[in-house]
Amino acid sequence: RAVEKLRASGKAEAVGVSVNRWEPANGIRAVLEGVADAVQVIYNIFDQNPEDALFPICRMKHVAVIARVPFDEGTLTGTLTINSTWPKGDWRNTYFVPENLKSSLAHAEALKPLVPAGNSMAQMALRFILNNPDVSTVIPGMRKRPNVEANIAASTQGPLPAALHKQLRTHRWDRNPTSWSQ
Repeated sequence: RAVEKLRASGKAEAVGVSVNRWEPANGIRAVLEGVADAVQVIYNIFDQNPEDALFPICRMKHVAVIARVPFDEGTLTGTLTINSTWPKGDWRNTYFVPENLKSSLAHAEALKPLVPAGNSMAQMALRFILNNPDVSTVIPGMRKRPNVEANIAASTQGPLPAALHKQLRTHRWDRNPTSWSQ
């Protein structure tokens, strides 16, 4: 196998796989066969399905989990509106088609009353992910210095209160890939 040869030659010390869309099961085979040392997967308040099968297998095989898309492409920042627009050529123009934007906003709106005092929705979203001991790290996108500082602050605040974490778990939103989610 190519990966084993790369490791044996010293050209690759570790190998990771990235699972696209909402199909965490696609990473299971790589973990079970020992191909992956790390799995990057969509995981957030809405997308909790990696917990069902992928996370337990990663735990069993001592494979790192990198949580990606922690803000659900921006929805979990709490800043999107029905009038949100993006520059020409920005991929979010095809992702946030009306059907997805409307349903995403409705799901995010339901979370707003749960945001702890002194936190933003984005910080709550990061803390939700960091509450999971199976997650090795989270990779939020950050374009502005205040976002970097707020995200760092979220990682220093400790776990969410157990009652809030339990409440956020009820906001799981299982979605199926569609033409706009590619």
